[in-house]
Amino acid sequence: MAPLTNDRPRFPENGETALPCQAAVPEGNPATRQRILVIRLSALGDFIMALPAMAAIRLRHPDADITLLTTKPFAELGERSAWFNRVEVDPKPHWRDLSGWFRLRRILRAGRFDRIYDLQAQDRTALYFHLFWPFRKPEWSGIAFGSSHPHTDPARRYMHAYDIHAAQLRVAGIETIPPPDLSWLDEDVRRFGLASRFALLIPGSAPHRPAKRWPIARYGMLASRLLDRGITPVVLGAPDERPLADAIRALCPRARDLTGETSLFTIAGLARRAQLAIGNDTGPMHLIAILGCPVVSLFSSESDPVRSAPRGKSVTVIRRDDLANLSVDEVMAAVGG
Repeated sequence: MAPLTNDRPRFPENGETALPCQAAVPEGNPATRQRILVIRLSALGDFIMALPAMAAIRLRHPDADITLLTTKPFAELGERSAWFNRVEVDPKPHWRDLSGWFRLRRILRAGRFDRIYDLQAQDRTALYFHLFWPFRKPEWSGIAFGSSHPHTDPARRYMHAYDIHAAQLRVAGIETIPPPDLSWLDEDVRRFGLASRFALLIPGSAPHRPAKRWPIARYGMLASRLLDRGITPVVLGAPDERPLADAIRALCPRARDLTGETSLFTIAGLARRAQLAIGNDTGPMHLIAILGCPVVSLFSSESDPVRSAPRGKSVTVIRRDDLANLSVDEVMAAVGG
């Protein structure tokens, strides 16, 4: 990883030409424009990894009326991106909830879509294709049987999400996915009064998969080592992950605890200004990485970085079958000290 400095450019983050998508939503009569639906439901990391594909779809259809179908936690991301004319929230009905499925069917049919890009491309959303029966089905990019632009490569189950999207969109006529303009993904974080040099620590992950977590005592020791270098450790996480921050601060009292205090946009604002981020295989790491912040991502045998590592300007992946066998010295070496 490159030496830690404060001179990282804010926009674009990766040194390449960004997609001109901020003012891309067209005005005029929607009835005369192509109507497109983009489906991407969850989870956080998967949604973030779909942002370049979403921007590429808008670039390919600059005059279209485009709707995003997602779940409630990500609706604001879609609204603020300026790539979509509207955002619909998928109620995600239970398999036996017939009334919920009929509500979802009404949402899909009311859109009168000409084309649908299913970036979720799982069994649930493949079923959505058949909810249009017995009426005309729109053009469909995804894995649904009978779709007009199917991505049938059997290797997709072994591919990284970015590569899946690129291959799927090529079938639908979108040849490349340039780096997107993510200038909208930011927030003023001066209210936290952080030092000019700080690092983000992401010690949590899905609670039902504890093997994905580096031992919390190692994060505490890492925080002290960072502080010795003049870098303030800042712990991020959901409200129920505050005990993790408490354990870190027990070993490094000067670490800052922001668990439960950050939205996705707050995390983005912190990522743009942080020296680096270190964390487990979890959604916020994808958000931090895509904004250009240098990240060190820790993987156990519970997940495969070939398929799910963060992508960004500066990403270092360390994998151990058991993260208990990963030392603080090894992680510090990855950050250059």
